[in-house]
Formats: sequence, C-alpha cells, structure tokens
Amino acid sequence: MSTTLTVTDLTLTFPDGSDRITALDRVNLRVRGGQIAAITGPSGSGKSTLLAAVSTLLRPDSGRIELDTSSGTADLATLSRREAATLRRESIGIVFQQSNLVPALTAIEQLEAMVHLGQTWFVSPARRRETRTRARDLLDAVGLSGHEDKRPAQLSGGQRQRVNIARALMNEPSLLVIDEPTSALDQERGAAIITLIMNIVRDHRAATLLVTHDRAHLHRMDSVHHMVDGVLTPETTVVMS
Repeated sequence: MSTTLTVTDLTLTFPDGSDRITALDRVNLRVRGGQIAAITGPSGSGKSTLLAAVSTLLRPDSGRIELDTSSGTADLATLSRREAATLRRESIGIVFQQSNLVPALTAIEQLEAMVHLGQTWFVSPARRRETRTRARDLLDAVGLSGHEDKRPAQLSGGQRQRVNIARALMNEPSLLVIDEPTSALDQERGAAIITLIMNIVRDHRAATLLVTHDRAHLHRMDSVHHMVDGVLTPETTVVMS
C-alpha cells in the first residue's frame, strides 16, 4: 500500500482571553505518496498551524489525520506524546522556514544526527558506516557533494536549505511537511529549490505538504489549496499520472 495522508474535519483552537480563536476550521485534505499539495494564503491564516498539526507538533481539538503506509494506518491526532515523537523521528520529515542547523555540526553530521537521535544503545561500526553512506548520498542528491565537512557558517543560504531538505529525508519519511522553503532565497535559487523538492518527492514517494507565498511555482504542484482564517479550500487540482 502506498502512502496517503487524509485530513478529515480537522479543527484546532487557541485560548484568546475568555474566548477561543479558531486556527483550523474543519480542514479536509488528501495527498498521495509522490504528490505535493501546496498551501497558500495570507500570514496568520493557519498555514503553519496546519503543518504543525499534521506533523504531530500540535494536537487538534477534533478531526482525524490518517497516515496510510505499508506498515498500516495511524491516526496522528490521537497519538500520545511518546508515540508522536517516535513517529516524527521515523516517518515524518520536517523542513522549517529557517534551516535550524546545529552550528557546531558539519553538513554530513547534521544528517547523521537524525539517525542516532533517541538511540541510547551502542551503535555498531557497520551501522555508522551505513548511516554515513546514506548521508553522503543524500547530500550528493541535493547538489552538495564536496561540501560534506562544511559547517553552516561556511554555507550559503541556499546550501543550508539543501542540507535542511536532505536532513528531513534521512529516515525515508512517508510524510514530508515543508514551510516556506524559498522565503530567504532569490528567484533563481528559489526555483532551484522547488525543482529539487519536486524531484525528491517523486523519487521518495513521500506525501508532501508545502506552504508557500510564492505563486510562481504553483502550476508545478499536484494540487493547490488556499487558506483564509483557518478555512482551507481547493484552488486548483492537477492529477498526475
């Protein structure tokens, strides 16, 4: 069974004095593995909140977030904190707007840390070699061959974002959530990052949500949805063969 993300009637509210403000208002969405659903809308409309809920960083008030993979179906909205942390580590790749790279780690170490995160037992030399090979291959895939030993301060903004994307793929996620990947880049570098994301999503078959303000690339997405005041509506849908 291929990966499918299905969001059904997702609602999330935040306290606002004696009242509550609705950040997500009965959101419905379906994305298959290998497809990218773009989310547009004004600042403060709930786009990043949707990504946070889908990636288990926020628990919704109601609704379902079902992730179907070859290992079964999970409702991400009902997971405990421990279960959510495990799922994020093993099955969800998150690309934040800022790269959030660890200043002291080299590019290849940023990726290796994702595999060793949460492990308290001895890691065999064979496992370490396997991890390094995968990290090196991913950096090569995002065009950073030869930059493996550079730290974030030695990389450009576009290069740091490429490390960020490669890091999110390190554990072969079923679900990929990407928040404004081109916001800090010029048009040419932004277009290159979008092309990179599209190629990687097709190759790795991850169901992908991508929040963006840049409408120049929307025609390349599989579906486009617009969010205003927590309400998500389809804007355009393109069915890919």
